[in-house]
Amino acid sequence: MDTQEPSDEALCERVAAGDERAFDLLVERYQARAYRTAWLILRDAEDARDLSQEAFVRLYRSAGRFRGEARFSTWFHRILVNLCLDHRRKWRLWRRALGSDEQIERLPAEPASPTDRLGREQAAKALWDAVARLAPRQRAVIVLTVQEGLDTREIAAVLGTSEATVRVHLHRAVTALRKTLRA
Repeated sequence: MDTQEPSDEALCERVAAGDERAFDLLVERYQARAYRTAWLILRDAEDARDLSQEAFVRLYRSAGRFRGEARFSTWFHRILVNLCLDHRRKWRLWRRALGSDEQIERLPAEPASPTDRLGREQAAKALWDAVARLAPRQRAVIVLTVQEGLDTREIAAVLGTSEATVRVHLHRAVTALRKTLRA
């Protein structure tokens, strides 16, 4: 009896055919990673929760469009990161339209992980605070590289850009982080 777990790609194919159990399995596999990725890009717990859930809704609706040209995880992260970047873009437009007074500024919520409840080391906090100040695309590249372990080709597929552009964003992000952390 073969007890091997089905691949993500096979589960996505089953989701496209209407298999809700396959969808549940994908949600179980990716829910924590999706939330963490969204939080690291948005730095807001509620938005991260909402957008990671929206990414799963979009996955369910568009599973039939997954062509297997990239790994499932790359395809799903592209959905999620695009949602997060679109959200940030819309929020920035609202802030610009409404002004930047303290009433519309949102303070970043802390991620709800056991590590954070116990308290992170100051160095890790300083690093993620510096990451939070990066431009959204630079932040996405750092998160996808460091947190998700994606390579340049996969990140390019997620962001819908060239590998050269990813390398530029990564270089600029690392340069900015070094400068910030030295100060």
